Amino acid sequence: MEKLQNAEQFYALRDAGKTAFVFTTTWCPDCHFIKPFMPEVEAKFGDYRFVEVDRDDFIDLCRSLDVLGIPSFIVYDKGQEIGRFVSKDHKTQEEIEAFFEGAK
Repeated sequence: MEKLQNAEQFYALRDAGKTAFVFTTTWCPDCHFIKPFMPEVEAKFGDYRFVEVDRDDFIDLCRSLDVLGIPSFIVYDKGQEIGRFVSKDHKTQEEIEAFFEGAK
């Protein structure tokens, strides 16, 4: 999964096509929990470009998007938000995949 480099890149990727932004931090245990199975999720939903956003590095962007809990997911298709799985709750692979199935 590629990492977001700057806010301008966020807006460019959001508007470009099907992009899944995965909001995490380095200190979040639930974020570490999802890391081992995220490559499987990415492979299963290959029509999305997956981009990791470190909440601590992009706190203003996260506030503007109402992303306070992590890990969280927001997906866009050509600039339109088509799905949001934003909460502070622990997320399983099954829950994440169900979210992506519903966002298609």
